[in-house]
Amino acid sequence: MKYGDRIALLREKRGLTQEELSTKIGISRAALSHYETNRREPDYETINKIANFFNVTVDYLLGRTDQPQTVLDNDVREFVEHLDLTDESILKKFSLTVDGRILTPEEAKRFIAFVRAERSLE
Repeated sequence: MKYGDRIALLREKRGLTQEELSTKIGISRAALSHYETNRREPDYETINKIANFFNVTVDYLLGRTDQPQTVLDNDVREFVEHLDLTDESILKKFSLTVDGRILTPEEAKRFIAFVRAERSLE
């Protein structure tokens, strides 16, 4: 099932018209119509608004799962919401990969140093 079909299904289950839903999430009715018919893809902000409105995950809307609500493990939620690579505990708890290869602690430190150097040039 494509994202547009899921959006339309969720809207219809709530008994909303396209006009009502579009007003509630702050987009035009025409844009919603295009999303529901899979003629256009919603941007990141819009897909998040739709997911939040219906209390479903973005993965569900995009068809990556058939489970509307997936509860994340607390460690995973913390990682997703507050990723700070300068926190040593994050680097010890989770594996970071580039091109399918796990970064060594030294590579992760060099990556952080590179980002800091790039930012200092701005």
